[in-house]
Amino acid sequence: MSEVKVTKEELIAKAEQPAKDALRLHPFFEGKVEVVPKCCIRDHNDFAIWYTPGVAASCKAIYESPEEVYRHTSKSNMVAIVSDGSRVLGLGNIGPAAGLPVMEGKALLFKYLGGVDAFPLCIDAKSSEEIITFVKQIQPTFGGINLEDIEKPKCFDVLDTLRSEANIPVWHDDQQGTAAVTLAGLINAAKIVGKPLDKLKIGMLGVGASNQRIAIMLAKAGVDPSLTYMCDSRGVIVKGREDLAGDKWKSYLADITNGEKRTGGPAEAFEGTDVMIALSAPGPDTVKKEWIASMNSDAIVFVCANPVPEIWPWEAKDAGARIVATGRSDFPNQVNNSLGFPGIFRGALDVRATTITDEMCIAAARELAKVAEDKGIKEDYLLPNMDEWEVFPREAVAVGQKAIEQGVAKLKLSPQAAFEKAEAIIRRARDEMRIRQDSGLVKCEFG
Repeated sequence: MSEVKVTKEELIAKAEQPAKDALRLHPFFEGKVEVVPKCCIRDHNDFAIWYTPGVAASCKAIYESPEEVYRHTSKSNMVAIVSDGSRVLGLGNIGPAAGLPVMEGKALLFKYLGGVDAFPLCIDAKSSEEIITFVKQIQPTFGGINLEDIEKPKCFDVLDTLRSEANIPVWHDDQQGTAAVTLAGLINAAKIVGKPLDKLKIGMLGVGASNQRIAIMLAKAGVDPSLTYMCDSRGVIVKGREDLAGDKWKSYLADITNGEKRTGGPAEAFEGTDVMIALSAPGPDTVKKEWIASMNSDAIVFVCANPVPEIWPWEAKDAGARIVATGRSDFPNQVNNSLGFPGIFRGALDVRATTITDEMCIAAARELAKVAEDKGIKEDYLLPNMDEWEVFPREAVAVGQKAIEQGVAKLKLSPQAAFEKAEAIIRRARDEMRIRQDSGLVKCEFG
């Protein structure tokens, strides 16, 4: 039977279809998330338990012992998704209202994949201090905070301050989440091409929040940072570049990367490298085919800009890439935060972690890579898909156990107990969604 050839025009049309569907279906549903009760309501008499007068007893119990809030309320499973809309998903500074659809989507993924009740909170804040103050003020309600789509350098200041001063875990998904999933994909890609992590030469396009944290996390996971070459809009990051003087993080990366002291632009950054990691401007012509052609044989190319990758995957393959990954779910090898944050937060919440360390993220990355390896990794299957739901309880266990090991967990669960807890919560979330769809409460046919 002859193979059906798909034209590039057909591939591009398929890639553009989700945006067309989004403009039709977001208004149809008028949003993607809502609040539903989790307690039973048999009749109006039950409100005497859930509200006044009965609720006063729970209030008193919490007042007398603050940790009781985790037993009497939903705090232990609630996360706030906080964004000022200043750096949204390949769209830039579009503001908090325009960023709300993204945060609602994030909340949907949190619930369906991790069983986490997440609330999109898009705030009209202009400074780091305003965001920090807001997060501190909402801590009593939430078990964790997911910072999202905040421009740099604001995002660095907010994360660093809150990680040291907040009493619940705070993380920035564009930094830590992207880094964890990228590391997982790279672990398996390196295995496929037979190159050890500590020998990989890596070129990175874009030195924003994501790639900065990726470079740092890769180094902690065993990559030799001196073999990493980072390129921003002004050229290759190199120690002594005058414009880096006022940038703390770029200066730090200049100190540990680019052992060859390369200068120039992207062409020089990628020449003779094994890996390209691009998180820069959306494409499809941001990355040039000749840059990929100049890389070593068996090149690994991660082009993860959204909504359009820096180069179409088929163009990267034509240029000589052996393995290509993007941030999109409609192409093979999706390297996307959605494979990380639901399981990572599930694990942090389940042991009541006080923070989410880089080591917890690396543990999640190694487990994420292992799930795919257990199923059989290949060039178009580096990482599990989102519908392989066992990924998330396994990640949760890895994260929780690392938190316990590092002494940042309030609860100590065995791996088996942690898995059973995470699995039950995630299964309940999926079953609830299925029941609501099967019953017609959520429509799945919309003409």
